[in-house]
Amino acid sequence: MARNDERRRLLADAAIGVLAAEGARGLTHRAVDRAAGVPLGTASNYFASRDALIAGLVARIGERLGPTDDDLEIRAGQPAGPALFADYVRDIVRRLSTERDVTLALFELRLESTRRPEIAAVLHEWQRTAFAADIAFNEAAGLPGGRREIALFHYALDGLVLDRLTTPIDPGTSTDEIVDALVAGLLPRT
Repeated sequence: MARNDERRRLLADAAIGVLAAEGARGLTHRAVDRAAGVPLGTASNYFASRDALIAGLVARIGERLGPTDDDLEIRAGQPAGPALFADYVRDIVRRLSTERDVTLALFELRLESTRRPEIAAVLHEWQRTAFAADIAFNEAAGLPGGRREIALFHYALDGLVLDRLTTPIDPGTSTDEIVDALVAGLLPRT
């Protein structure tokens, strides 16, 4: 069977769906094959081990959750300040909320990483890269806040998105309202 990037993405997307729906214990090559609608054995041809499958789906999570060039370009011409930062944070929440299965799969992996150091290592590398990209965007856009504030926003957004994707504490409060309050509370006053 010819190996191709499209098939690899299909299998990684199927693995994300399985992980989101069934949790880490349900993530098997056979389950991925069934979810992708491919012959049994296909996933193991592309991802020889469970660790390789997890590494492949983590890479795919990064592709699907990362900002597009259009997302970044839209913000490139806007004046720096808390409003632009809030817009960027809203965009992160939008991507995490729109890609529900991807985000749930990421949360599943984070939970599983507490029990499996090899998953923790893969996730740590991915998070380090994503965090560095957020810091670079913040600096390039001249936005307020530095490394500490970006970290605080990551902590806050993880909780916000988990809340919104599961059982919200306060479903009557809009996500935008929460983001505005986070930006106002976490950015340094200038």
